[in-house]
Amino acid sequence: MSIESSPAGSAVVIGDALIDEIRDESGVRELVGGAALNVAVGLRRLGIETTLIAMVGADEAGDHIREYLADHGVTLIASEAPRGSSRAVVQRAANGEPEYVFNEAAQRRSIRYTPAARAAIESADLTVVSCFPFDAAAEVGALGDVLAGARVAIDPNPRTGMLADREEFVRGFERIARGAQIVKVGADDAATLYDGDLDALRARLRGLGVQAVLATAGSDGAIIETDEGTSVAPISELPGRVIDTVGAGDATLAAVAAGLVSGAPSTQEAWRSLLQRAMDIAAATCRAEGGLLRTPESLSDADRGIRGS
Repeated sequence: MSIESSPAGSAVVIGDALIDEIRDESGVRELVGGAALNVAVGLRRLGIETTLIAMVGADEAGDHIREYLADHGVTLIASEAPRGSSRAVVQRAANGEPEYVFNEAAQRRSIRYTPAARAAIESADLTVVSCFPFDAAAEVGALGDVLAGARVAIDPNPRTGMLADREEFVRGFERIARGAQIVKVGADDAATLYDGDLDALRARLRGLGVQAVLATAGSDGAIIETDEGTSVAPISELPGRVIDTVGAGDATLAAVAAGLVSGAPSTQEAWRSLLQRAMDIAAATCRAEGGLLRTPESLSDADRGIRGS
């Protein structure tokens, strides 16, 4: 449930919901996850009434996903999943970064927009799209139709294990990104989809009419570029050691999106303040395993409730 007082407004998040099967030296364990799901739960924990539109199976994994979302007060509008719920096997590479192997359901995920889904998007103050199959032309076409007239935030979040066609993904992503309220990209997105130049990608997106670009660069912090100016924030220093960085990007997006639900900041100082708050929240989220958003004020509550990623 919410860990902050509820501001006005609501959000819809469109994208993935899955089970992370984590394998490491301590054994095998499962956490509810997915980038879009993380953002949806994060928004709700920041006080925003939130609906998640995602493919979820009628199986045991789907039951866990539904229970987790209900526990955190997120409304789910589920698309049918003929191959069952999505799953990712997660292991650590030699450099400590997570490596994902996705099942067929995740690789061939599809979202259908029921009347309830369309109504939710039409009534929402902000619609967030994360980890969407932008390389599937039919999926992009349907998404473009339902987003007509909506205020949109996008995180392309390409996963190499789900990426079938890089050039088509870029075309689909840029089609939906044109005129978006905000687009979040990271150094890994620039490397996977473009030539690795994050600054050039920021400029490209601004050239597409994106109103604000949030660029995250790992240990180098983050930048927000808008018509009001460019704001930079370093990684926030908080008590306690970093446990897991997997949910940092999703927490950053959720925090910035929460600040945009009631309208975009009108000054560079307000953008800078929003970015700094997002970096504080990302740092707090990294102080516990999984992608469940934490705020600096809620770190003592890190072990409460159902854990997720």
